[in-house]
Amino acid sequence: MAEGVEMPEPHQREELPYLIPLAVTMSILAVLVAIATLFGHRAATEELYLQTKATDEWSYYQAKNSRLHASQALVVLLDTLQPADREKAAKAREKYIAESEKYEKEKDAISEPAREIEKERELAGRKEDRFDASEVILEIGLIICSLTLLTRKKIFWYSGIGLGVLGTLVMITGFLLR
Repeated sequence: MAEGVEMPEPHQREELPYLIPLAVTMSILAVLVAIATLFGHRAATEELYLQTKATDEWSYYQAKNSRLHASQALVVLLDTLQPADREKAAKAREKYIAESEKYEKEKDAISEPAREIEKERELAGRKEDRFDASEVILEIGLIICSLTLLTRKKIFWYSGIGLGVLGTLVMITGFLLR
């Protein structure tokens, strides 16, 4: 006889007549685990990307805020000092007041996209949590199904199917989050 995988004898197959449906169930659970894992990783990557993007927006906001404070400080300084050339000082003061107003408007406009990006990041994090939970539930279902092979008790198979359904429902909620 050639070496390799031995097929069970006909009398062994009769001991576990639901072997093929059990194997199909375990295969389906394994595919569902792979899907949950894939989407969990994608959601994690999206969350990191959005966090970086939000950080960039807040850095830009902070730069505008720093320029605003610098312009305001120069206006105060020009108001406080006794310049030799009052006309030149007045022009500089008007320039820094205009810059302060511009930075104030820009600063507020920049914060809105940053807040929106943070909301998207939070959504990606919630999706990741759902996909991760789904992955764990499906893996446990797969393991419990495999106990059927060792114990020959259908209760483990049915329990694995139940956990598979639960894990699939949790995964679907990850897709439905908005």
